[in-house]
Amino acid sequence: MASFSIEDFVGDGVLKELLPKLLEEGWDDVPTLKIMNSEDMGAINLTQHQKDALEIRTYLHDRALMQYGDRLEASKKCLPELLNLSTEDLSSQFGMKRGHIARFTDRINPCTEPLPKSYGLTARKITGTPSRNNSIYKNFESINSNKMQNTAKSFTRSSKNNDRTLEESLADFKIKDGYVFKGIVAAGPAEPRACGCIQPPPVVDNVAPHSAIENISVQKLTPAYKIGMERLIKSMTPPMKASELWRDKPAVFLCIRRPGCIMCRAEAHQLYAKKPIFDALGVQIFAVLHEHIESEVKDFWPRYWGGVVIFDQAMGFFKALGGGKLLKDKFLSGFVFNPRAIANYKRAKAMGLDHNFKGEGEIKGGLFIVGRGGTGIAYQFIERNFGDWAPVAEVIEICAQLQNQQQDHGASSKSPQE
Repeated sequence: MASFSIEDFVGDGVLKELLPKLLEEGWDDVPTLKIMNSEDMGAINLTQHQKDALEIRTYLHDRALMQYGDRLEASKKCLPELLNLSTEDLSSQFGMKRGHIARFTDRINPCTEPLPKSYGLTARKITGTPSRNNSIYKNFESINSNKMQNTAKSFTRSSKNNDRTLEESLADFKIKDGYVFKGIVAAGPAEPRACGCIQPPPVVDNVAPHSAIENISVQKLTPAYKIGMERLIKSMTPPMKASELWRDKPAVFLCIRRPGCIMCRAEAHQLYAKKPIFDALGVQIFAVLHEHIESEVKDFWPRYWGGVVIFDQAMGFFKALGGGKLLKDKFLSGFVFNPRAIANYKRAKAMGLDHNFKGEGEIKGGLFIVGRGGTGIAYQFIERNFGDWAPVAEVIEICAQLQNQQQDHGASSKSPQE
């Protein structure tokens, strides 16, 4: 899986000299840089070679083939020309392995689900007429940033193709003083294991109360990644109450079972790849670890996750997922005899990720979406089987609904004179 380090993304090619300008203009992380379109490129005076290089590297990043970035870029061919080369040419000219050639020429199935492409767009303004409920569109009516407008346009277009919606489930969400979200609890299927001889562990049916997580003591291990920053915070930050993290903005908390786990890395990579959408919605994203092994944090950030990483030493978030107690499973019963976990492993393995076996790996993780202030937990996903992921589309839908309701509350609170 391709790294989220922007230095790894640009390699030693023509984009390397642009790093100071990219930082200055706000294109300072890989997911955001990948949504740059032709007008954005023109605004910072990219040469045609640099435009081609960015398109090539974006394509390679989606297919975990960044090791060929410098060689393909040096050919000074554009992406369509490279895709039209024969297998023999790709092998002889660029040293591409046959399995990698198959992945490179597959234009339909990237290793990671990419953000909607913005290449070739000529108009930056949103020209369609989105529905009144399109919260992303409404958010961007007041934002002048070209980068953010492009995210809105791309996501507006892609959301039309999303078959699954949580609109009915979230119709009664209301942001008002004293209101606590109903919340949604989700988990993977509870399939029998070992021909029914082993039953899957039960999971809670009710979302955790806000009180279960608001006073958890956490420490930041990393900042949000940007170009050229230190790899890690040199000294651990003082402990803070978790509720300070969502005091002003909603937040997503991805509770990582083990940062060296191939399935955990795959989930983190998929979620962080959608960072521009979360930025557009005004939602923060955090990864939560219950164990602090510095070498593991260095391997995990920013390669697989470029957001803030926090340390939950008391495992408060993990206990909240289990209704007050840790959800645990054994390797033999939870993985070897569990077809669902094996399928999850194969899915992650197909993404070409590295992994290791360092650290505690039996404590189940999951995901929380927490509303701003004291409004409560809007969504809780439980890792019933090793490697279960919260569906990214579902997470984004919840965040969009939070933003939509927040804006509706803001509008209704204004006086008639305003």
